[in-house]
Amino acid sequence: MEERSDASGIRLVVGLGNPGPRYARTRHNAGFLALEELASRWGSSFRRGRSSEKAEASVEGRTVLLLRPLTFMNMSGEAVRGLRRRIGLKSGEILVVHDDIDLKAGEVRVRRGGSSGGHLGVQSVIDHLGSGDFLRVRLGVGRPPTPEEAADYVLEPLGEEGMRLLLETASLGADAVECLLREGEEEAMRRFNRRGA
Repeated sequence: MEERSDASGIRLVVGLGNPGPRYARTRHNAGFLALEELASRWGSSFRRGRSSEKAEASVEGRTVLLLRPLTFMNMSGEAVRGLRRRIGLKSGEILVVHDDIDLKAGEVRVRRGGSSGGHLGVQSVIDHLGSGDFLRVRLGVGRPPTPEEAADYVLEPLGEEGMRLLLETASLGADAVECLLREGEEEAMRRFNRRGA
């Protein structure tokens, strides 16, 4: 069994989403938006590669990579696995930031391990890493108000108010990532997992 690392060992932060303008204003891109916010705060910028966009920053005296897979949500794990092999990452050194319909819009939670909860991007990462033992920052986008398909709900373009709330959630998610990196897993869970409880 792979040895766990505390959040102080995080070397890679992965934001899940879909590439292209068609998906830019959708709930499913919450992870992309959170990483955009982090890159801005850290004075870093994304460089586009074949299967992902990467940015690099120094946080608390160590190098942290930001990764946005461009493989579309259901194949997100491919880019994560490729980078993991190139730089020799353990699952415990990876943090994944993603949208979550099981949380109310605007809520953020920190979690280690567990199942994908039906999120196909998270499942792809689990499948390609061969382990679910990585930290996650879950960005609440809420459930559909009507019994529509969840896939339609997370991929529908948002109006101004919906986009404002999504950006606020992404910013709060960026706060959670910074708390994990600077103050550790226990403090991040204490601070963010009690919100709205």
